[in-house]
Order: sequence, then structure tokens, then C-alpha cells
Amino acid sequence: MPSPQSLSEADRRLVTAWAADCAERVLVFFETEAPTDGRPRDAIARTRAFAQGELDTAGEIRRRFVADRAAQAVNSPSAVAAARAAGQAAGVAHMGAHALGAAAYAAKAAGLAATDQAKAVSGEISWQLEHMNAPVRAALRQLPPLGEDSAGPLGSGLLASGILGSIIRRIQAALGSSSPEEGAR
Repeated sequence: MPSPQSLSEADRRLVTAWAADCAERVLVFFETEAPTDGRPRDAIARTRAFAQGELDTAGEIRRRFVADRAAQAVNSPSAVAAARAAGQAAGVAHMGAHALGAAAYAAKAAGLAATDQAKAVSGEISWQLEHMNAPVRAALRQLPPLGEDSAGPLGSGLLASGILGSIIRRIQAALGSSSPEEGAR
């Protein structure tokens, strides 16, 4: 039986485009430090191709760690978080819950690059929620709350703690509210 964090293939294809949007917004932090390293940008392009039905799940499962390894090629925390956002977006082909990981790492990257971290993180979460259409919102609502299911990225690992956990909890709380702005507060 698949994990409740998996989502159906149709739902994964829906949420990959949103995850790619989240990751792409912060890609500049990585590319500023490593302008010739195309792994995160390629992962985002593959994520978009998966969303369009141009790539299959099995092939993307094998390639999902490439962008994450790019995080080892940079030093600044915002660049590392941006590479991880791309890696999480690429992982959505395998498991839908990685979409929330992509959003969390993107918001973290934005915060790490800003003078006012809290304001930047809140702004990024607001943008993410505003750019989540109804089908994406419905798909993400199917995911278990952070920390309630250990069989996937929303278990007790890195995404469940610290700022990443805080961001995902805020997004999941907003998924249950009537408007993106209401849940982002």
C-alpha cells in the first residue's frame, strides 16, 4: 500500500508545477554563487516536463537527487536552500509530499538572503499560497499533517523540524482555511 504522502500520479503532476514555481523563485541565490552549475535549473525544467506528462515517474525517481547534490557545491546558506528547493521539487515525481519540501526550502532560502528573515519568509509563503490554484490546494490537502506519518518526507526528518517544519505547518494550516491570506497570518 502506498504512503498517504505519495498522492496519485495525476495529483503529483498537478503539484509539481507549483513546486517548480516555488523553487524557481529562489534559484537566483544558487546561480549567483554557482553560475555554471545547471543542476538545479535542469531539475526545475524536468519537474515542469513531468507536470506536462512529458517524462515518466520511473525516470524521474532515478534522477531526483541530482539537484540536491548541487547544494554541496555552494557555501552560502541561501544558495544551499535554493538547491534543496529544486531537489525537493524534482522529488515530487516520486512522492507528492516533496512539494511542501520545495516550498519550505524556497521560503527558507528567501529568508536567509534577506535582512528581515521573518518578513521574507512570510512574504514567500504568502506568494506560494496565492499561486496555488484550487486543484493544487485540493491535492495538497490530501497529505497527512506534518509529523503524523513516518513513511515519507513529512515524517520526523529534516522537514519536520526548525524553520522548515514551521513553514510547512503554516502552509498546511492555510490549506484548511477559506483564503490564502487568512491561513498565512
